[in-house]
Amino acid sequence: MSAPVTEAELQAWVDGQLPPPRRAAIDDYLALHPAEAARLRAYREQAVALRARYSPVLDEPVPPALALRRLPPRWRAQSLRAAAMLALALAGGAAGWLARDAAEPSAMDGQAALPARAALAHAVYTPEIRHPVEVGADQQAHLVAWLSKRLGAQLKPPRLEAQGYALEGGRLLPGQSGPVAQFMYRDAGGARLTLYVSTEQTRNRETGFRFAQEGEVGVFYWIDGKFGYALSGSLDKAALAALANAVYAQLEPAA
Repeated sequence: MSAPVTEAELQAWVDGQLPPPRRAAIDDYLALHPAEAARLRAYREQAVALRARYSPVLDEPVPPALALRRLPPRWRAQSLRAAAMLALALAGGAAGWLARDAAEPSAMDGQAALPARAALAHAVYTPEIRHPVEVGADQQAHLVAWLSKRLGAQLKPPRLEAQGYALEGGRLLPGQSGPVAQFMYRDAGGARLTLYVSTEQTRNRETGFRFAQEGEVGVFYWIDGKFGYALSGSLDKAALAALANAVYAQLEPAA
């Protein structure tokens, strides 16, 4: 009989700190307890968002106004860097508890929410080994019908085999005001792309490509009527742009 699952282990799962045998046991436990799985996914998303927002601060130069003038110059920078690392670690460790009551940041409002949400979903789900998608590509007809019904619009996952990426599957995600879809692609080396599709763009009519860098994730996104599309990947900008063009060429114009 396997050992009982503890809250400490669940929080370690969120932080990716469990050894492989125990991680597999926790994965099995979460598969049988969807409410717990949803709670932990929310904690993990909050932790990823905090790291994406604050990790770059560790490499910024020390502002003159914050310099610790009584310490040698080398010690000043090291002390501030250590303080920033401690703050980041505390923020990441507390994310699981804060996520229960955290409100949506105002910076996520409007069109800026599209690439930020897409990058966050990409960062959360692409590292998954056992459950990267809810419905696999082997059930593509079911996947497309299900997501189309939930979004209230006919979806068409682009084919990217010519670019070296095969559809791996997809999942349903919460958006700002309703459901959104995520399609995941994978190349022969295991690198993943995600296409985030929203139908919440009621106030936007811009169709031009835009690029956003969210931590290590690059995002090309565009608006077409009520549809918002965001292609995310850890690629250089030129390579991701070529893939975004391939996706755009296959999508039906909005009615």
